[in-house]
Amino acid sequence: MDQAVYRDGKRMSCGDLSDELERLATSKANDFLWIGLKDPTEREFALVQDELRLHPLAVEDAITGNQRTKIELYDDTIFVVLKTLSYTEATSQVETGEIMLFVGPHFVLTVRRGEHSPLSAIRRSLEHTPELLEHGPVAVLHKVMDEVVDQYERIDSELAEDLTQLEQRVFDPDLSVDVMQLYSLKREVLEVRRAAQPLVEPLKRLIHSRHVPEEAAPFFRDVNDHLLRVVDHVEAYDRLLTDVLSAHLAQVSVQQNNDMRKISAWVAIAAVPTMLAGVYGMNFERMPELTASFNVGGSEFYYGYFVILAVMISACVGLFVAFKRSGWL
Repeated sequence: MDQAVYRDGKRMSCGDLSDELERLATSKANDFLWIGLKDPTEREFALVQDELRLHPLAVEDAITGNQRTKIELYDDTIFVVLKTLSYTEATSQVETGEIMLFVGPHFVLTVRRGEHSPLSAIRRSLEHTPELLEHGPVAVLHKVMDEVVDQYERIDSELAEDLTQLEQRVFDPDLSVDVMQLYSLKREVLEVRRAAQPLVEPLKRLIHSRHVPEEAAPFFRDVNDHLLRVVDHVEAYDRLLTDVLSAHLAQVSVQQNNDMRKISAWVAIAAVPTMLAGVYGMNFERMPELTASFNVGGSEFYYGYFVILAVMISACVGLFVAFKRSGWL
């Protein structure tokens, strides 16, 4: 837990919560209190809920966690749920965290869930630029949303690179691709889509609401532009992955057909000598080829065996040549 009061953009120590809020109510419009919580319990949250007069529905969402990305407006308080993403280079996986913000006239309450929702770096960055903190709680809201969307863009670039490499592997005959790699990347794309897409419409409504000062609206519109670009890219990746997956499955099907044709051709070639050998292996006493002979120098030469061998070999060679010309072998 971290809490501080910001006056004229400068950090001050925070005393009793009630006293600080009373002083802020009579101070400059942009002075505010910033409280940060990580994975709070219901008991811990109760310490600030009554003092900040938070809406019970928003409090329930913050305590429960694992909420859908959204922006809710309650009187003079903004409740924002953001999904934070981080990209693991070693496994090419996208990990998800969660940040919730309560933004009021003189306070900001941030709730962080998971290990992939860093806020300390954002706070330090703002404290090094007091001219931004002078704009009050809305500056914190913009900075957090801007950092989250910037991370979306960084992951967007990583996914684009992974998709390009995977697409090249699929269409390279010398490389093999496991279908699980395609499904895994598609799952990561959907993870980014679930985080970014639901934020588009609520952010538009927030920009045109009374909660965002007119001078701050262009900065939120810039965040929205970046968000729309990520959403467009992710939707394109999803469609392309579907096409690549279909192409891969088609290649597998074609390869299986080729394999079946080769197997069928070899079976057909093997069937001819098998049939002939089966006929002459039935041990009948009266078969013409068994007694077929001619006299050579006063002795009989039985040629039936050699004729059958020649027929077998000729048939096999003929079938092999025919299948080779037709592309089956």
